[in-house]
Amino acid sequence: MLFAKPTIDYIVAGLGNPGAKYKRTRHNTGFEALDHLADAWGARVTKAKFDALTDTVTVRGHKVLLMKPQTFMNLSGQAIGKACAFYKVPPEHVIVLFDDISLAPGRLRLRKTGSAGGHNGIKSIIAAIGQDFPRIKIGVGERPRPEYDLADWVLSKPTDAERKAITARHDDVRGAAEMIMDGEFLAAQDKYNG
Repeated sequence: MLFAKPTIDYIVAGLGNPGAKYKRTRHNTGFEALDHLADAWGARVTKAKFDALTDTVTVRGHKVLLMKPQTFMNLSGQAIGKACAFYKVPPEHVIVLFDDISLAPGRLRLRKTGSAGGHNGIKSIIAAIGQDFPRIKIGVGERPRPEYDLADWVLSKPTDAERKAITARHDDVRGAAEMIMDGEFLAAQDKYNG
């Protein structure tokens, strides 16, 4: 008996670092946003596959693979590249959620393509699948001083007020992801950017 390979329409990946010591840090904002989406969509991102924790769910008629790469941030592209190759998902159907230090806490910015902008997780994904994937950047705030070590900043925990501003946008991240999957990228940008 032959089994057809399961088809996936979209991959939604939240970026972060595995392990308790990174929990609730600025760099794990993508993981937290993905957890919120999974809860809203009735999924449990706990299956180990493609060097990631995954689950599949149907969202508004789209079959979606949810992913939290477990490779550590700087190698996120390894996990996402494996899933794309296995399911033959084009980069335009890979939505990535991640932290952005150039945006105030809780500000969102949707982009259809672009450079890594200094973000090592995005750099790794670009190396694996190219740069033409939609992304939802979630603001986590700028370093307090230019000389403040970047790694120390992204691995620090937001203040309570910053965390509140970030998590308050989780429903908007979900709305933006749903609009992107429905082919309404420009409308999503108009609604959620800024």
